[in-house]
Amino acid sequence: MTSMNAEGGGEGKALFAQVQFYIVQTDDLRVDNAAALAKLLEENGAREIPRSGDERIPMEEVTHIISMTIDFPFYDAANDALKSVVKPDWVHASITKGRLANPRQYSPDPRLFFSGLIVCCADLPSGDSEAIIGGVLAMGGLYSSAVSKMVTHIVVLTMDSEKCQTALAKNLKCKIVLPHWFDDCLKLGKRIDEGPYCLPDPEILRKRPEDRITEISRSDLEGASSLKPNRLPTPSNSPADNRRQITVFMNKKVLLSNDLELGSRLLETIEDLIVSGGGSVTGSVHRADIFICHYRESLDYRIASRAGKDVGNLAWLYHLITHNKWTSSMRRLLHYPVARHGLPGFNRFRISLSNYNGEARVYLENLAKAAGGEFTKTMKEDNTHLITAHMVSEKCDAAKEWNIHMVNHLWLEESYAKWQIQTVSNSRYTHFPTRTNLGEVVGQTQIDRQSVERVFFPQGSDTDPSMEGDYVPKSMAVRDQYAVSSRIPNASSPAPPKPSRSNDVPSRSSQSVGPTPKASKENRRHTDGTFRTPAPSRFVGEGKENETPSTTGSRSAKDKAVAKLHDLAPDIALFEKERKRVGGVTHGRDRKSSEEKALDGNRKRSASKEDDTDPGADEETRLAKRAKKAKGLPPATIRLALSGYKRWVGMARKEGDEKSRLREMGILCVADFASCTHLASPRLLRTVKFICALAHAPVVLSTKFVDDCISENKLLDPEDYLLEDTEGEKNELQTLRCPRSSTEEQGQTPPRLLHLLHRVCPRRIRHV
Repeated sequence: MTSMNAEGGGEGKALFAQVQFYIVQTDDLRVDNAAALAKLLEENGAREIPRSGDERIPMEEVTHIISMTIDFPFYDAANDALKSVVKPDWVHASITKGRLANPRQYSPDPRLFFSGLIVCCADLPSGDSEAIIGGVLAMGGLYSSAVSKMVTHIVVLTMDSEKCQTALAKNLKCKIVLPHWFDDCLKLGKRIDEGPYCLPDPEILRKRPEDRITEISRSDLEGASSLKPNRLPTPSNSPADNRRQITVFMNKKVLLSNDLELGSRLLETIEDLIVSGGGSVTGSVHRADIFICHYRESLDYRIASRAGKDVGNLAWLYHLITHNKWTSSMRRLLHYPVARHGLPGFNRFRISLSNYNGEARVYLENLAKAAGGEFTKTMKEDNTHLITAHMVSEKCDAAKEWNIHMVNHLWLEESYAKWQIQTVSNSRYTHFPTRTNLGEVVGQTQIDRQSVERVFFPQGSDTDPSMEGDYVPKSMAVRDQYAVSSRIPNASSPAPPKPSRSNDVPSRSSQSVGPTPKASKENRRHTDGTFRTPAPSRFVGEGKENETPSTTGSRSAKDKAVAKLHDLAPDIALFEKERKRVGGVTHGRDRKSSEEKALDGNRKRSASKEDDTDPGADEETRLAKRAKKAKGLPPATIRLALSGYKRWVGMARKEGDEKSRLREMGILCVADFASCTHLASPRLLRTVKFICALAHAPVVLSTKFVDDCISENKLLDPEDYLLEDTEGEKNELQTLRCPRSSTEEQGQTPPRLLHLLHRVCPRRIRHV
């Protein structure tokens, strides 16, 4: 080996002279591949750090960890120690370049969603090209100025580019995409499928927004869509009786909490699986490597979390048994213990889903419940949020009509992960790519460690009465050495007494005396003026562990003010919803009454529905009947925008009545001109709504269409009511012929409407 290194040249050996590496072996990086990679590194001057007896990574010696995934037990400790975690491609890229490549560009972290991409831009404006390159580099990708066999994506607007022709001529295996794909990925913060954006026939330009989008099935969410699995799993890669082949618990000590509420038979079966897989079951949180619990509230949970142990719930334990492969409990949101009372403030939300199916739908349903919200399978007017994968569905149309917040699943996932309700005004949560089903990126959000630590186990919030002396469990050593925040109070005795399992959180049916009640007893104000921080709960002010009497009063007032604001939140939300109604808060109630009367009149005319205005019925009953009636409305075939229509001026009740009748015919009156399919106007106008609506090419009708539909109480053919305004067309054409300066002096709109008028009266313009 020495002679080979000498013959290979000193430059190759010096390349990795400062590298001390450790290879994590997984299914994607097996023993033979790992051995070849280690040999290549050693030939170029690197040194492999040998494995320790307990499979721990010696962080004090290693400089680079080579892995295909971040799902190995000590990834968080490596991050805390600022160690570089790279994919094997980093080695080959460094050798090709003759220098150490940037580790960030080869990170296995899925949050760097452009990792592995090499992008080449062609014939784009300089600003757009720089923006794309910057986003790709920030998210782990690389940029190439020339087309080569290493390029994975060419970004162009048309296939006429010289770089595209070069790629086709050389038969390069790269994808030619529109820049819209990068824009949508960066807006979402996720990498979506580039199929609808690929040239020469991109789907986003070929199909209409209202066309059906293909449903997505997600098999990778199996085992991660529920908090409490209903059956005991079996290993997926083994025959009938193969428990001895489970290796994921090798040399691990597992503690099962009492709050799991397991029966004796199931508990015995799980313990048998752990032991047969090379692990052991312990009753002490200090000696455990893995702690399994359901709620984030027990003292054992806080001790294990502060010590950097692996904390997960029963679903995570079953996932490890099923796949026999390590994965972090924070990788998937429903693999981590939940809060008993949910996310503060989330209980006022009523959430419904649309366009998600299979495991993704089950996952989002359970996530909404775990966050503390109320999930409804059917959507009504009292729903607050609709979570949808795209905008094509009847629920989406109803949500627009009822002023219900429409967001994608990222709002729910990130609110839960960061343990803070995210604002729906963030464009990431209201962005829906044209031809993409966002179900393909469900379940990629991870638990935010810093947020969970701040809320549920902040440092110094309480102490462990059983921790005494200078005893530090071996499982804490790795993270405590590199994370300053992971400290355990010391006392005088050399070792802690071994606690029994009854010291875990008691079940709902029985209460046991243990460390948790003792800790909660200490969380009170004392007569000596000190204040000890209570266990994590809703609205606990952050600050020092002990406060002086002078600051205690102001802190108490602050907590009371926050709690009072939380109580007022439902009223504030209701006020904001009422304010959006036509007529505002003052006339909103009258408007609702008029709509109910209109529905009542239609029921009497058709004689097909029951009258819902029984004087003996309460308001809630009438609203329920109205919602049931609204649910049976036909889909809106015409989305009508009105401009210059004077029929309802000053008559809010009549407007509500007649718009309800139009809706029952299939005509939905919309205020958003960008979404209208038809525009009704008495003549050619220069109003903002008329001109802007023309840009979206609606069918332009006369307002007589609305009048006749109302008078005859049926949907008429809109083709019989196309707008004809000969005098208005002549005036517009005269304006287009006059000089620019004269029109501006007369205060008229400059002659820039020719391409819009072509849509309104193409025959007459061509004739003239």
